[in-house]
Amino acid sequence: MNIEEKTTTLTLMGAGGKMGARILNNLIKTGYNLLLCEKSDQGIKAIEGQGQAVTGMKEAIPRSDFVIMAVPDAVLGKISHDVVPLMKKNATFILLDPAAAYAKEIALRDDCTFVVTHPCHPGLFTEQKTPEARADMFGGVAAEQDIVIALLQGEEEKFKVAGHLCSRMFAPVVKVHRITVEQMAILEPAMAEVVGASFVTLMKEAQDEAIRRGVPEEAASAFMLGHLKIALAIVFKSTNPFSDAAYRAIKYGREQIFKENWLDVFNEESIREVLQRMLHPDD
Repeated sequence: MNIEEKTTTLTLMGAGGKMGARILNNLIKTGYNLLLCEKSDQGIKAIEGQGQAVTGMKEAIPRSDFVIMAVPDAVLGKISHDVVPLMKKNATFILLDPAAAYAKEIALRDDCTFVVTHPCHPGLFTEQKTPEARADMFGGVAAEQDIVIALLQGEEEKFKVAGHLCSRMFAPVVKVHRITVEQMAILEPAMAEVVGASFVTLMKEAQDEAIRRGVPEEAASAFMLGHLKIALAIVFKSTNPFSDAAYRAIKYGREQIFKENWLDVFNEESIREVLQRMLHPDD
């Protein structure tokens, strides 16, 4: 236990939600003084089921050295305008995703520090040490992972302390990568979701189509997942190269499936467009 943890008070907003519950499970193991805020009946029940109490936002925020925002992206900007004015001077506000920060929807104060962090999740080729760690696909339970962290605004010293807290939130953490908020938005949503997650859903649709055309489901799944593992190893780990025939098939696939200008999704205007859709789905 870090000595500073004993004298540090945290408010975890959305403590009973999906991400909030994951973070809470780690923070309970630390020496921090925890104040937990949650609105939903289901979330409150889950928190109380762990022997923890729920505190009202107006009571918790002014007492806290750190405020962790484990709330959905779509409401984060709006909620920040309620939370930030309640923070005490020199407190630190931690966001778990760059979307609202990049879109400039977060309320800011000159006398507080604002930090953005996000887990990298356990690497595909990372050798985990235990069966529990190998089963922890998301991270933050038993599997080792890296995290990224950015200073949106505020003091460098406060940012360093926040880095230690973020490592505790997503433990076990191997490495903390310091980047900018703009770089984090390039990683997510552009790289990881717009590109990576889109490709993965396309792969599943391809498997489903093979099954629809008569391939037994078990055979299709084994063949797809096995070949994906090989392809990822070749591309990301530089093992044996693709065969000449496979390269020709890849070239044909890129011509048929992908737009020539698909890298434009990394442009600032494209990132802002997708964030608009993510943060304001009803507009």
